[in-house]
Amino acid sequence: MYKSEYKLDVRYYETDTMGIVHHSNYVRFFECGRNQMMKELGVPIEKMERENIMLPVVSVEIHYKAPSRMGDTLTVTTVIKKLPMAKIFMDQEIYNQRGELICYGTVVVGFIKADSRMPTRAPEEFLKILAPYFSEEEK
Repeated sequence: MYKSEYKLDVRYYETDTMGIVHHSNYVRFFECGRNQMMKELGVPIEKMERENIMLPVVSVEIHYKAPSRMGDTLTVTTVIKKLPMAKIFMDQEIYNQRGELICYGTVVVGFIKADSRMPTRAPEEFLKILAPYFSEEEK
């Protein structure tokens, strides 16, 4: 299992007229967490794209538990529980500065060849980087 954490501050423009973060922004926050994870692993998305691999989102599922507000500092966690094949499944959670769960969900991202837009397996280099974090059951 691989786990990454990313912190971000809620900005005014991300809130609605009720003073809480609009629900659509949590998809963006999840993406910020995924991008940070890829950087930590040494394979930022822009590097993948230079190597002819694109990472389109296949599906997003989010469950909202509590509101967040401007000025909150959020922690986005991203967890990969199984080595990817043609898709990578990421469980994500967002907590506020008090440790309260704001939302959680799963994002599925596919691997495709940039030139043909055809599905492909996860790059071997990416799998080698992730492999040490997984037990045999998780592979």
